[in-house]
Amino acid sequence: MADAQTLNPADTVARVRGYLVGLQARITDALEAVEGEGGARFLADAWSKPPGEPLQGDGITKIMEGGRVFERAGCGFSHVRGPQLPPSATQHRPELAGAQFAAMGVSPVFHPPTPYVPTVHMNVRMIAAGHPGQAPTCWFGGGMDLTPYYGFEEDAVHFHRTCRDALSAFGDDKYPRFKQWCDEYFFLKHRNEQRGVGGVFYDDFSELGFEQSLAMTQSVGDAFLSAYLPIVEKRQNTPFGERERDFQLYRRGRYVEFNLVWDRGTHFGLQSGGRTESILLSMPPLVSWSYQRTEAADSAEAELAQRFLVRRDWLASAAAAAC
Repeated sequence: MADAQTLNPADTVARVRGYLVGLQARITDALEAVEGEGGARFLADAWSKPPGEPLQGDGITKIMEGGRVFERAGCGFSHVRGPQLPPSATQHRPELAGAQFAAMGVSPVFHPPTPYVPTVHMNVRMIAAGHPGQAPTCWFGGGMDLTPYYGFEEDAVHFHRTCRDALSAFGDDKYPRFKQWCDEYFFLKHRNEQRGVGGVFYDDFSELGFEQSLAMTQSVGDAFLSAYLPIVEKRQNTPFGERERDFQLYRRGRYVEFNLVWDRGTHFGLQSGGRTESILLSMPPLVSWSYQRTEAADSAEAELAQRFLVRRDWLASAAAAAC
């Protein structure tokens, strides 16, 4: 089996890996700063795949649980190699079916205890794959998306504006393309509803060439904290009661459904023999389901579905409101 050095030159692998490990550290350091003195801290679990398993490689899973601001926050880095791309990775690249591959990425998912702070997800990754004797194909993926339980227009606008600004240097088409891609991807087909207010998402991306595609992916990763932490700071001390908490746990059920039923990243990890405990760090600590639940008309809970779990041009709405 070709190793990562065959699929990508060693210096390139080291450069991308160094960026990703550094990004993970920046993200977890920032969350610990938000938790404050005496707050929760991340447990760092460094792991490596034992010899003999189909998937080889290593990673660092960082997990925070029971915090004042973050009920559960996971931020995983992985760098793995495998003998055969799983089906979830070859849907759009059938010529690579059965190819050897190397993949590395960082993926944070944060679940706050207060229903007024949204759940957030981000991922940036690089995959290289090729058949023996052929030049490897390398591509990038990434994005970030916001899942509120109680909607605030200004939060959605801020999140989308930060996403747009992160992509602006790489072409005016990138934000609208990736925003639409995000809306289409984070959609629960069996529920006919959006997971949240979206953000940006892209996959199988190499059209700018290696260096610029990497630079764009780094820009997305670097923008993540600026997109999310101002919302946390604004909402974390908002009082809430049993009603709001109950609704949050109910809506978390949709998050779980998407990740287990539709998410290609989850499927990729499980199909390729990845580390299950790390793959499922995106799961919330508590969740509930309710049969055919309906919300009272004109309630804040009903407003979430009517105004926020729909595909909207958030930046156009903000511009119109400012006129």
